[in-house]
Amino acid sequence: MALLSGAKRSECRSKREMPVLYPHAKGIVHALKAKGIDVAIASRSPTPDIAKAFLNKLDLQSMFVAQEIFSSWTHKTEHFERIRRRTGVHYKSMLFFDDEYRNIEAVSKMGVTCILVDNGVNLEMLRLGLRNFAHNFSSPKTKQSE
Repeated sequence: MALLSGAKRSECRSKREMPVLYPHAKGIVHALKAKGIDVAIASRSPTPDIAKAFLNKLDLQSMFVAQEIFSSWTHKTEHFERIRRRTGVHYKSMLFFDDEYRNIEAVSKMGVTCILVDNGVNLEMLRLGLRNFAHNFSSPKTKQSE
């Protein structure tokens, strides 16, 4: 999920800085958790230790069943392979939000429902994602691949 504000995300270079979330991000994560929906992180970062420190600062680290935060050279598909192994959740049962088209393109080929977001996850993008997920999950093509 794209949680951190884009400008701040690219500028954060130190654990001392305070990250800024997109306006709806924290509420969405808490609402999903309250409904028993597992949430995971798949993030490429040049500074994974800083990314993890930010999750702590934002009091979000315990909200995720899997945190796949790796150096910039890893492929997004590797993150999803690890999430699937760790959680046992099949790709067709995953919903992914990202702000990079190349990630959306690669991960969607795995069977994950993917939503491209420009300005993080907000309620509108969440609704779109849930609609697309419901459609993809119930489509005959998905049922044949089970």
